[in-house]
This record gives sequence, structure tokens and C-alpha cells, in this order.
Amino acid sequence: MPLSPSHPLIDGRTTQAPLIRAYRGDRPERTPVWFMRQAGRSLPEYRELRAGGDMLQACLTPELASEITLQPVRRHGVDAGIFFSDIVVPVLLAGVDVRIEAGRGPVIDAPIRSASDVLRLRPIDPDALAPVREAVALTVAELGSTPLIGFAGAPFTLAAYLVEGGPSKDQLRTRALMHSDPHTWAALLNWCADVTGEFLRAQVEAGASAAQLFDSWIGSVSQRDYLRRVAPHSRRAFDHLRGLEVPKVHFGLGTDRILTEIKGLGVDAVGIDWRLPLDEASEHLGGDVPVQGNIDPALLSAPWPTLRAHVDDVLERGRTAPAHVVNLGHGVPPETDPDVLTGIVRYVHGESQG
Repeated sequence: MPLSPSHPLIDGRTTQAPLIRAYRGDRPERTPVWFMRQAGRSLPEYRELRAGGDMLQACLTPELASEITLQPVRRHGVDAGIFFSDIVVPVLLAGVDVRIEAGRGPVIDAPIRSASDVLRLRPIDPDALAPVREAVALTVAELGSTPLIGFAGAPFTLAAYLVEGGPSKDQLRTRALMHSDPHTWAALLNWCADVTGEFLRAQVEAGASAAQLFDSWIGSVSQRDYLRRVAPHSRRAFDHLRGLEVPKVHFGLGTDRILTEIKGLGVDAVGIDWRLPLDEASEHLGGDVPVQGNIDPALLSAPWPTLRAHVDDVLERGRTAPAHVVNLGHGVPPETDPDVLTGIVRYVHGESQG
């Protein structure tokens, strides 16, 4: 089913937005900017709104999720909202018992580590996605000509949380399962691809103008393993958007050695972390893929002249790609001064138009 006539990309609200043009390879007059984790703990209005409430409950309360998504757009003047959610929300909606512990992240008390564990997993019920659709619709109605980006976790990162039972630095159990029981691994990754793909599709159908897959833990995987045991499942997740003509974006940490494989997923743009200069990333991608990134989050606390020089360097290197969306090389640290982010947006807009 194609996008509805009332979708922002069809009725014209976001068709010519700088972000959408950049994702499609058409360099706009003004370089677009948004920040990963822009609707987060660095904003005092976010902290006041959340006030210690349950994270997953906030994600599934449409009015709350919408308001949190809109806060940084209002404050910073960014060129896109990113839907406020969490990587494990589709896992929760599919019936897996998961919670978020403060200071740690998603926790699963009964990890998925065997064929029988995978067999117990169930598909996501379309009705369970109703709060997601409602939150997106509320947000898009407020954003007007500013696009909303759909949010979802890539299958490998989702599987890593399920297998490890929580966050892990090196995903040892996950990679062990990948090699010791490849059939179970493939079944688990297919399940992850389907639940996260349906989660992403629901956002796009409800009005998101682009879709980004986040692969936070993919840096622990070798190029060979990514190509054989991960990439097909990321492609399967994106396949859930078939028929919906929205730009598709991939972001992962530590992807410098697998950029060619990521391009092979059929994405429209690739997010780059802070480790790899954008001109080198563009070369790896063949020079024909828009890039996103890659301000070092560590420099958000540096003096403005230092940060400005770094932003100038990012902008200059980004000119080697067909188009460039300015972002961080990862998420906004919670201690970041929000005024610094607002300053970056104004500076990038001014420099690119100048």
C-alpha cells in the first residue's frame, strides 16, 4: 500500500524540506541539522516532563511521546524531529518482558539464548502499534513542514539486548550464538527484523517522512560476519518499508570497515560516527551516497572557537558527498548545555547559506 494522500511527502508539506532533499541527494541551499538523542536528558523541559516516570510508558503514551519529540524542534530550530522511542519498544509490544533501569538501560530477565527461546517469540500484533501511530500523527500535525524521522533499532542491536539480557560492551554471548548455532541465530535475527520493521512501517504510514535504523552495537562484528550473518536481516527490516517511498537512513557505531556493505542495504543516506572523517567515508561509499554526521559529541563541552573549527571541518569534508545532513557522531551527552546545540544549528544554517 503506498503512502496515503494526506502523508506529508504526498500532500507537499515536507517534499521540499532541506532534510528530505539532502537524503535524496539534492544538496539544498541550507545544510540541514538534527541531533541524535536531541529529545533527551540535556533539555530541562524534558527532565521536568519526565520527572522520574517510566521510560517505556512515556514512549507508549501518545501525548507524552509527541511532546518530547517536539521539544528540541521548538528549542533548537533543527530541520527534523526524530520520533521519541526506545530500541526495545517493539520487543515489548511483541510480548517480551523488558524494562529500562536507570543508569543501565534495557534489561531482560529471561534472555533469548536457545532455539526453544526463539520459538517462544511471537509476531507483533498490529493493534499493539496503535499508540505509536497515534503519537506520530499528533507530532506530524504539529511539525507542519518540518519532517519527522522514524526511529527503530537494527536487528543485530536488538538481538544483542535480547541475548545479553541488557547492554554489553562487546556482545560476547551474542557473537558466540551467531557462530555456535547459526540456525537459531538466523531465526532470532529474522524475528528482530520483522518486529522492528513493522514498528518502523507504522511510523511511516502515520506520517514520518524518513526512516532511520540504528545499529548501536554493530562495531563488535567483523566485516565477514556482517556480510553473511547480519546484513541480510537489516535488509529484511528495511524491506518492511517496500511500497512506501521515504528516504531510508542507516546509522551504526564503528562501521568504517563495513560501509560498502551498508550501502548494499539499499539505503539513501548513511550516518557516520565521529571516528571517520566524512570525506573518507564518502570515498568508501563510492562518492554517490549522502552522508550524515559527524560532530564529535566530546567537543560539545569545548570552548566555542574549538567547537566552531571542528564544525567547519565537518562541513568542509561533507561537501565531498552529494549532500550532507549535519548531526553528531553519536548521541547528545546528558550534561550538554542546550544553548550549545542551538548555537550549532544557527551557525550551520548561516555558514551553509553564506
